[in-house]
Amino acid sequence: MIVRTTHEITDTDRDVQTPNWRSKRLVLAGEQVGFSVHETTLYAGTVNDFWYANHVEAVFVVEGEGELEDKETGLVYQLGPGSMYLLDGHEHHQLRPRTLMRTVCVFNPPVTGREVHDEHGVYPLIAEGAT
Repeated sequence: MIVRTTHEITDTDRDVQTPNWRSKRLVLAGEQVGFSVHETTLYAGTVNDFWYANHVEAVFVVEGEGELEDKETGLVYQLGPGSMYLLDGHEHHQLRPRTLMRTVCVFNPPVTGREVHDEHGVYPLIAEGAT
């Protein structure tokens, strides 16, 4: 059994920060459970282009408001507390928070915590144990 809090991983290598967002990685590939879980906070007024070509991601909005654009179809969805979206087709997408947005994200396959978005917003697929 693993019990962990966001407080205890704050400012560790599980706490990844960029100018647009902060992601606290609660469960990573090293736990060997087949998925990873992150609390991600996106900052108001930012524009975030993502494309998880190698992962499926589910996102649940805990607080805040913004919009999600499917870059492939042009459809725009309004998000708020209680909203969920699932990127089951590896969609290119843009997330534009109007207010600070706190989300819980689940990735499959799990991320290791070493991934960095490339110029297309893609996380590389890194197998646990790889260098």
